[in-house]
Parts: sequence; C-alpha cells; structure tokens
Amino acid sequence: MHALVGENGAGKSTLMKILYGMQKPDEGTITVDGEQVSFASPADAIARGIGMVHQHFMLADNLTVLENIVLGAEKLHGIGAAARAAVLEVSDRYGLNVRPDVLVEDLGVADRQRVEILKVLYRGARTLILDEPTAVLVPQEVDALFANLRELKAEGLTVLFISHKLGEVLSVADDITVIRRGTTVASVVPAETTPKQLAELMVGSELPSPETRESTVTDTPMLTVDALHLSATDPDGVVRAVLDGIGFTIHKGEVLGIAGVEGNGQAELVEAIMGMRDPDGGTITLDGADISHAPTRKRREDGIGYVPEDRHRHGLLLEAPLWENRILGHVTEKPNSKGRLLDLKAARADTDRIVAEYDVRTPGIEVTAASLSGGNQQKLIVGREMSHHPKLLIAAHPTRGVDVGAQAQIWDQIREARREGLAVLLISADLDELIGLSDTLRVMYRGRLVADADPATVTPEELGSAMTGAAGGHLEHEEAEGGGRE
Repeated sequence: MHALVGENGAGKSTLMKILYGMQKPDEGTITVDGEQVSFASPADAIARGIGMVHQHFMLADNLTVLENIVLGAEKLHGIGAAARAAVLEVSDRYGLNVRPDVLVEDLGVADRQRVEILKVLYRGARTLILDEPTAVLVPQEVDALFANLRELKAEGLTVLFISHKLGEVLSVADDITVIRRGTTVASVVPAETTPKQLAELMVGSELPSPETRESTVTDTPMLTVDALHLSATDPDGVVRAVLDGIGFTIHKGEVLGIAGVEGNGQAELVEAIMGMRDPDGGTITLDGADISHAPTRKRREDGIGYVPEDRHRHGLLLEAPLWENRILGHVTEKPNSKGRLLDLKAARADTDRIVAEYDVRTPGIEVTAASLSGGNQQKLIVGREMSHHPKLLIAAHPTRGVDVGAQAQIWDQIREARREGLAVLLISADLDELIGLSDTLRVMYRGRLVADADPATVTPEELGSAMTGAAGGHLEHEEAEGGGRE
C-alpha cells in the first residue's frame, strides 16, 4: 500500500492519470511487472490490471449500480444473470455490500465510492489507484474501507492512493512518496515519520488545526428550522420520510455542526434550506422572514451562501472560465450586475480579487474551472460565496479534497466571518473539522436529529458511534425540537 501526498496542484492526480492512460507523458518510463509499458488509453491500463477510482466519480446517474459496473466490460460476463452473479460475488468477497438494482442518483457519496471500487475489481484490476478515497467517509466507514484494502493487499493486490489526511496515511501505508510542484521531494517510511513532519515536507508549514477557542455566539436567531418534514419515494416505490420533524436554531456568530453518516438526510436538509426541495411540512425562517417556500434566487439575495457537497455537480460550470463561475448563483447581485444587465467588466475584476485573496492557483481568470485542481476549485467557490457577505453560510464538506494549506485558509475565512456575525450550518465527514469549528453539534440519523454533543468534550470516536445509531458517552439523546421522543 503506497501513499502519494502533496498539496493541491502538486501533480498527484496528473501522475495518476498518466499511470491510468488518460494522459501521455512527455518523457520517462513506466514499468509493470518488470516490463516497460506505454498506455495510449485507460483500456490499455485496464488490460495491464490497473484500475483507478477518481476523486470525482465517473458514474452515470441514470443507470443502476449493476449497469454502471458492467458498462464497458460487457465481454467479461455479458449483461444478464452471469454478470449479476459475478458482481455480487466480488461485492461479498470484499465486503462492499452494494445493491445492484438501485439507481446511482439515489446513492450517497460513500455508496458511490464502493460502486467505483467494485467496478475496478470486476474488471480484474491487480493494481488499484484511489484518488482521495476517504474524503467523504466517517471514521467507521474509513476503518471498513481500510479493512477492505488490507484484504486486497493480502490477496496480492497493490494499492496506490492519494490522500490529504496525513494521520490516515501514516496508519495504513507501507511507503509514502511526497511530491511538491511536480517533483518528488521525499520518500518516507510511516514508522519513522510524524504528521507534522509530513505536513512540512508537503507545504513547508505545520499542520493546521480547526480548533476555535473564543465563542462569538450571540442571542440573535439567524436561521430557525421548525418541525421540518420531507418525504421521498425510494427505488422500490415506497414513500418514506427523509426529514422527520427536524428543528434547530442557528444564532448570529454560531457554527452549528451536523454529524451523520452520508445518506441520513443531510443532503436533503441542505436542499430544503436552499429551496431546491419543497418541504411537506414545517417552517424555515431566515432573519425573521419565513422562506419555507421561497425560490432559491430569493434566498440567495436574502443572504444565504452555499458551499455544495459536490463541487462538480452543484458548484461549478467546468467548461466555463473562472469569471463566469464567479457569477454563478449571484447573477442579480453586485458586482455581477447593474440593474437588469450583467456587468462583465466588474465581474472579471472581482474574479481577479478573489483569485488573489483566496490564493487560487491559476494562470488567469480566462481558463476553465476544469483546468484547476480540486482544492483550487474549492477555494474559488468559498471566495465567491464569502464575497457576498452572507448572513448564513451553508457549508457542506467545505475542505473535502483540499491540502493542509488550503484547509487552514478556508477554516480561517469561516472563523473570521463568524466573528463578524455570520451564522454557519456545517456538514462534514471530517469529524476533527466538525468538532474543531462547531459551537453546537447535533447528530443526524435516518432523517432525525437524535443527539446533541458538546464540541469541547466529545471525541471523534464517540461522535462516530452516535452517527451509526449507537449511543456515545458524552452525547445527550433527547427530545428533538419539532419531533417526538428519540
């Protein structure tokens, strides 16, 4: 198990794409099983037993899990009963627990990742490349993934993975390669290295901490959600409650963290607050005004900032230049528009400001969003949202897939705005981030808020247990506001 670490834009994903035949190198050699190879396409790499799971998943939303896995590999077992049996056999062997008939669009991010890993194993990969495999997982899921990876290793497979979570890298890797600005700067053995040393090798600075010491919470409510209900029809045609009597208040200057395993209603809660889904019951109040059924644009203009969970699907137009992406979601607001017309000159100038202020590494604002590394895309989104001085920021996994330097910057931006009275709804799979940044912590399970935790005393392990439905030591299981007894 070999880990590759480095800051955003260091060249990690580019190197992996070369190994997977997606990009041609200008020079140098690749040797597989002692034989020098050259890959013209991913098909060549797959034929050599190399499989890759990308940071941003490559799945077709409108197809089922089974169809996604078989797609492009129909020659192996066809598309019928034999293929289904083979998929279930691989799934069981590695404990991946996939459901073959569910549509991919109905899956949470953790489930999508398991589908991607299964897709690669189904094709007979012997070398697995994983780009940020744990970015979206909670500790229990990370442990399960690493158990799966150790199983693969025991069966003679090679795992090459990119990660920003240095503690995890040190706990699971056999070897670590550090790259900076496209060059290998160090090769280290985990047993002889600390996270601090690794961070310094990566970015030349210490590992940041999300810890927030001073409280800035006021008595003024900014967002109140009361008895919120939302139903959805699952793939089997059964109507079930995805939000079941959710109630909470976020005050000015307060960060409310919501912990939960992916797929327990966090995404639907965000969409209900953003106006992307219309709730069946309950009220949402922003700064004293009822916005329960207001359109999304109105909510944006009223002061809601949004860092989405999936930056590619909901945060950016990948083929558009950076200045166009700066306008997204804020079309009717200054500096993007004057009256009823867009002000492109002002939008461009403001994009230059965001790039400088938020340290977005880019050759210029005319390049496409797709040409930026994941962490730089994230910095652009955070910069865009903070530029409109929101009253409420909904931050879903704000530092997913960003390096330690960018992580520290984003945390500082959130803390700074919080000092000035910003209310923040924080949803994250990084429990250290949740505990470190939050003033108040709630646990979400199966569409309900089931427990409260004190960020000052709770441990990531206790929080993780509560998220999977087990009780935690410091956690109070109490009556949910707007819901029944838990």
